[in-house]
Amino acid sequence: MIDGMQHNVQIIPIPAFKDNYIWLIHNGQQALVVDPGDAIPVLETLKQLNLTLITILITHHHHDHIDGVERLQKLYPYIKIYAPKLEQYDFNHTPVNELNTISVDDLNLKFSVISLPGHTLGHVAYYAEKPDGEHLLFCGDTLFGAGCGRIFEGTPAQMYKSLQKLASLPPTTQVYCTHEYTLHNINFALTLESKNPALRKRYQDTKKLRDSNLTSLPSSIALELATNPFLRCHSAEIQSALPLKNASIVDVFTMIRNLRNHY
Repeated sequence: MIDGMQHNVQIIPIPAFKDNYIWLIHNGQQALVVDPGDAIPVLETLKQLNLTLITILITHHHHDHIDGVERLQKLYPYIKIYAPKLEQYDFNHTPVNELNTISVDDLNLKFSVISLPGHTLGHVAYYAEKPDGEHLLFCGDTLFGAGCGRIFEGTPAQMYKSLQKLASLPPTTQVYCTHEYTLHNINFALTLESKNPALRKRYQDTKKLRDSNLTSLPSSIALELATNPFLRCHSAEIQSALPLKNASIVDVFTMIRNLRNHY
């Protein structure tokens, strides 16, 4: 499965819990994981692919993103762990914020850290460009396929600003979020923008994937701009579906988030 791939970076999802994905990046020898909420499926995958874990990236402090870290750290004592500077963690790590970049030389990757307050106040994403020019975004629970994370610690204005940061990335950027919520998010989006042809097509494409038990991810920034209601607050159809008058874009975003909370 990994013969001949020692110098090519591969990205695979490791399913965890009900709907989490732990993203694993590897070159056939060394590996990096993002948000390992459970160590067991990570260890099984590392064993199956004969990989050595060298780096962990943490986007935020919620348990389904960090509970596997301490066990992995014990088994790989020289591992490098990076986590948001504005949050507290019990395990040893390097705190990072938007001023930092992370070089993972063994994988020939350099990650820029993007601060994304909203879901949590310290939430960050990790953004990299592969040697072949492909852009990668590991955005935790800020941006989802056709959706965004709930606002637990920040404000709607903070979350909207954070999403706008991500929306400004190159359209071809591959979006690796950490939950399989896409189809449910699309169903919600269709209640607001049923005439959107890109959204209707995404529903068909995503349903086929999920019916075959395949992941709907990664997405792309271009696809999110075309179909994600939280990035489409300017849409006349969406605005007309809401009981708002003379509302600001943040007001529109806030109402969409509140509606999604109860969908």
